[in-house]
Amino acid sequence: MRPKLKALGEQVLVITGASSGIGRTTARLAAERGARVVLAARDRRALGDAEREIRAAGGEATAVRCDVTDYGAVEGLAEAAVRAYGGFDTWVNNAGTSIYGRLDDVPLADLRRLMDVNFWGVVHGSRVAAARLRSTGGALINVGSVLSDRAIPLQGMYCATKHAVKGFTDALRMELEEEDAPVSVSLVKPASIGTPFYDVARNYLPVAPRPVPPVYAPEVAARAILRCAVRPTRELYAGGAGRGLAVGGQLAPRLTDRAMERTLFAMQQHAERPETAPEGNLWEALDLAAERGTYGTHARERSVYAAAGSRPGLTTLVVAGLGVGLAMLLGVGRRDAPRDD
Repeated sequence: MRPKLKALGEQVLVITGASSGIGRTTARLAAERGARVVLAARDRRALGDAEREIRAAGGEATAVRCDVTDYGAVEGLAEAAVRAYGGFDTWVNNAGTSIYGRLDDVPLADLRRLMDVNFWGVVHGSRVAAARLRSTGGALINVGSVLSDRAIPLQGMYCATKHAVKGFTDALRMELEEEDAPVSVSLVKPASIGTPFYDVARNYLPVAPRPVPPVYAPEVAARAILRCAVRPTRELYAGGAGRGLAVGGQLAPRLTDRAMERTLFAMQQHAERPETAPEGNLWEALDLAAERGTYGTHARERSVYAAAGSRPGLTTLVVAGLGVGLAMLLGVGRRDAPRDD
């Protein structure tokens, strides 16, 4: 059964990680288009700010404090949506964080906690949402990352969690399709997005972390999520650079390794900015209720690739262009590259 999704203005959306960044931007844009939104996160004050902002603009929103690592709390989130609006049509598993540092330098407790937040939080939300959407129909949207496809150094465990999210999402989609459930299951894979993600990541580097350019505005990811809410979509990149990274990893994995080894250690460290909050929000919420980050990097407001996602012919042209650019980039260092691709 092909899922039939409602127009956005007729929907109720549950969004985790909605107090800042992509989640908060998605909630704001959805409310602007007439949707009712249920905002979930750990920080009660930041949630209240987001709720008041939406209501002040004429939208409808309900804030629910929820730690996605607690399955009972996630069940309570669904129940709160039912009490407030009679149910929900789209569930967005967006809550997540990261750790910067070499894998040998990060304590095992932190590595396990990151898996609890980024992966098990998605599992909890997916199980709770699917249980209700099986009977009502709707969309389940999991926010992965371009790093669901290609790992990078200094965020090794984050990459592992997003690989796990992709595997879980793909398997769940097949199982729901096999039972003919009216549920659309989407994976959105943002590239570097200019949110507080880098300000609140737990950090074991000597300086503050920073995003790998190009950096896209949170609206790019939010629009991709909302597209999946109204049109059944398997997966969608938010930011063409992410697709280019995935293609590079597929076509020339060892050459991509070498390129990353030469560039990504320095590119992810803000040499002129000392670390101010190394603990991050891994274990406790931080009061940072903002859509955009503070590291000062210019963010692209649009992504041609993401905009082309619903137009197959245009998408093909964009991917072809990425492929040409990638080939040119790889050709620069080909003489120095190993020959074991």
